[in-house]
Amino acid sequence: MSVDLSKLISRRKIDLAELNGKTVAIDAYNVLYQFLSIIRQPDGSLLMDSKGRVTSHLSGLFYRTIDIIGYGIKPIYVFDGLPSALKQKTIEARMTRRNDAYKAWESAREAGNLEGARMHAQASSRVDKNIVESSKKLLDYMGVAYISAPSEGEGQASYMCKNGQVYAVGSQDYDTLLFGAKNVVRNLTFSGRRKLPKKNVYVNVEPELVNLDDTLNALGISNRQLVWIGIMLGTDFNDGIKGVGPKTALKIAKGAKSIDDIKAYIMQKYNQEFELPIEDVESLFLNPEVVDIDDKFIADARAIHPDVEGIVGFMCGEHEFLEDRIRKFANVLVDKSSKAKQSTIGTWF
Repeated sequence: MSVDLSKLISRRKIDLAELNGKTVAIDAYNVLYQFLSIIRQPDGSLLMDSKGRVTSHLSGLFYRTIDIIGYGIKPIYVFDGLPSALKQKTIEARMTRRNDAYKAWESAREAGNLEGARMHAQASSRVDKNIVESSKKLLDYMGVAYISAPSEGEGQASYMCKNGQVYAVGSQDYDTLLFGAKNVVRNLTFSGRRKLPKKNVYVNVEPELVNLDDTLNALGISNRQLVWIGIMLGTDFNDGIKGVGPKTALKIAKGAKSIDDIKAYIMQKYNQEFELPIEDVESLFLNPEVVDIDDKFIADARAIHPDVEGIVGFMCGEHEFLEDRIRKFANVLVDKSSKAKQSTIGTWF
């Protein structure tokens, strides 16, 4: 799981209109998992075309991207590349959880337990090659930019944000802060009224902005120390230390001068060792495997060039969405992207 820094970070609710004219690098896998979890039939089944190809993600990507562009936001989707070797254990654990959830979903569905079926189905979501390729194809037709990272998508997106090429990273994961993203927009593609798992309770999920400098200043630490906190709590790349919560991790990080001090303290106080060399985890966050993106690409990415007939052919002709609705929103995309072009270059940074 992503590191949980929710009790430590500084954030504020925002209206997406505040991001008008700004470029946001969106963690593509993060949002695809959201769409695959949320956009399902009452029994938890994914939306599919007549050939059995999953289309839930296409629906979410199409409508939500149009909504984002309508606020004057310039999206650039960043897809994962090859996962770090450090992530293998996490990947295996996730596969096991998803397989177990899939079996539980089938059992609940056969028993007629729709609520349980949907809950387990959401936990079984997975992004495969076909989902990634079809997402990129749709973005091509929509005229929306995307890039493929050499490794972790959130690391690449955070690098672009750290360098000032984009204003923020759009992601639910706090790992982006460990990677050095200056601003993180949470609930960018996930806002609205949502039902809490296992409860007949609905909450209003609102976008929020997390600022790295505000967080570091409030905590009185450096970005490196924030990485140490993440490592102690547990990240996608290592297990945390049992008995160490956010407040304790903060205290330990403030009293340390190096990652070696963290290791020594954990052994002395808790008689525990990290399961792998955490120097490698620290390095992964502070020096992630990324590629430099040309400023011209960023500038070109701000201009959205929709292909209405391409969208209709792909979504309706190939994947059997209703043409009237898709064409209507494809034209909305043209209109919104045209209005966005009227923004001045100065508002884009």
